[in-house]
This record gives sequence, structure tokens and C-alpha cells, in this order.
Amino acid sequence: MTATCLMSTYQPLALSFTHGLGTRLWDQGGREYLDAVAGVAVTNVGHSHPLLVEAIRDQAGLLLTTSNLYTIDWQKRLAQKLTALSGLDAVFFNNSGAEANETALKLARLHGWHKYIERPLVVVMENAFHGRTLGTLSASDGPAVRLGFSTLPGDYIKVPFGDLAAFDKICTTYGHRISAVLVEPIQGEGGAQMAPAGYLKALRERCTRRDWLLMLDEIQTGMGRTGKWFAFQHEGIVPDVMTL
Repeated sequence: MTATCLMSTYQPLALSFTHGLGTRLWDQGGREYLDAVAGVAVTNVGHSHPLLVEAIRDQAGLLLTTSNLYTIDWQKRLAQKLTALSGLDAVFFNNSGAEANETALKLARLHGWHKYIERPLVVVMENAFHGRTLGTLSASDGPAVRLGFSTLPGDYIKVPFGDLAAFDKICTTYGHRISAVLVEPIQGEGGAQMAPAGYLKALRERCTRRDWLLMLDEIQTGMGRTGKWFAFQHEGIVPDVMTL
């Protein structure tokens, strides 16, 4: 079926799935597939996990949403769990990874404002990807995702990923305007590039010394995908901001 009413922002395969179980998917012809995509880093517990299905079914039968005008017990319980696992102090819930990174960028600007920086800068990495909103596109790299959006918000400085010497050079030049550093512990869209051992720890030390926010984009690395709950835990550090 040709979906002519859909905008052609993606070019999906002519393949549609009817159901899944664990790491397996089945198409309309009954053929079975191993799902190595996992919903682009979403389906951490696999498809149709019985506990997840039961929880969604039970909650849908009680109440779907009341908005954040009211106290939401499950939201509070999840926030407590996340802070206990991460060592961070508080949680702000968003609807998507791009929105989470937008929130991080707003926190960076707010931190700069509190430091009386007129136009605070955020250090970002070459080959990074943080989303497709205007703010996160500005913090991302690569002509493909930025094509057609040449006029993007500025106030970002790109440095080579994993290169401390380049980072220090930028900091020497622009340190008085920098408010935050945004980095993926492992670059996903950039080709599964891992940060060198000690790199995140070195960034943590520099950010602490200069009163900059260390913001880690763990949207594709968090929640157990690297063998620990969060990738930064391999370095024995805690960021100021983490996005999931």
C-alpha cells in the first residue's frame, strides 16, 4: 500500500511487522526476523514483555493522563528510581530524546545567565547527533541532517570527539563564554564511536574546575545497554545533566 498522505521525511523499507515477542518480529507473511534495531534504542526489554503488557493494560483501565497540574504517583516513583540509579538529584520528564536534549540546552543557557554571560556557549562534538529540533540540530553535526536548515541558532562550538588537546585549545580561547559541554559517551549516529578511556573523567575535571555543566546524552547508551545502568558509570563520574 502506498501511503501518499505521509510526508516523505523517511524512506522506509517495504516491510511491515504485525507482532513481536522478545527479540523477534513477524511480518505480514509470517516470516520471522531477529530485531537488531530495537526501535532505535527504545525497546530495551524486547517486544510484548508480559510484565510490561500487564502494567500498560492495568493502567489504561484506570487512568491515562491528568496532566502535570496534579501529583502523579507513578512519575514520582520513577523519578526516585532514576535518581537512585544515577546519583543525580532530580528528574524532568519529556516525550522524546530530542526534547530531553532541548531541555539540557535550555539548562546550559540558564546556567550561563546565572553566571552573567551575555551569550553563553555550549561545547559540542564533531559527528554528534542530539535530535532534529532546531536547537538539537544546531548542536549536531553532519550535512545530511542539517540540509535545508542553514539558519540555525548559534552559540555552539564543535571540537573533535575524544581529542582533549583540541578541547583544551577551545577552552583557552572561549572559556569565559562557555557554560556547558554536551557529549555522547558513545556516538551512535556518528558510527558507534566510543570515547577514549579517561576522556569523560577528564571532561568532568575540567567542567568542575571552570563551573561548566557536563551534560551527557545517554539516549542511546543509557538503561543498561553498555553493561552498567549508564555509560558514564564506567568512568566513575557523575554528570551535571544526563538525557535519556
